[in-house]
Amino acid sequence: MFIQTENTPNPATLKFLPGESVMVSGTAEFKSIDEAKTSPLASGIFSAEGVTGVFLGADFITITKSADKEWDLLKPLILGSIMEHFQSGLPSIIQSEKLPDQEDNLEADPIIQKIKELIDTRVRPAVAQDGGDIIYHGFEGGVVFLQMQGACSGCPSSTMTLKNGIENMLKHYVPEVVEVRAIE
Repeated sequence: MFIQTENTPNPATLKFLPGESVMVSGTAEFKSIDEAKTSPLASGIFSAEGVTGVFLGADFITITKSADKEWDLLKPLILGSIMEHFQSGLPSIIQSEKLPDQEDNLEADPIIQKIKELIDTRVRPAVAQDGGDIIYHGFEGGVVFLQMQGACSGCPSSTMTLKNGIENMLKHYVPEVVEVRAIE
């Protein structure tokens, strides 16, 4: 098994490409070993001291490290955990939890539908290339609330991405949008 790695705009994260499907649908983010109990893959990665976050995408894994650790030391341990997981045949997630971006949308509001469509078709693919994801959390009083995940969470350029990229695009296509705000 050959696992590729890619740098991301966030120096504390690396994107790992195992060449196999990681998530059948949706994404999952784990910020601690306790949160990763439902994921054999994330649990194995957290066994490497210095890992502070694991994000699972469709065909990639984004891993965040603590500032006091170096990638040169962590990378071989992480590669070993990923390889061991895929050789085990276990799923990435054992228990299927409904993720925020997969909630049933009972709202018939065409503005919200348009915002979600733009995020899914224009923003999410670009953010995934950098090893992250973006989750819609609401639209109220002209403000769109979004959560950055994976490499995008805590990235130095995430504020600029939200304000100069996503906010401008949403304002252009949906005049009712006046601002985009990040939530933690």
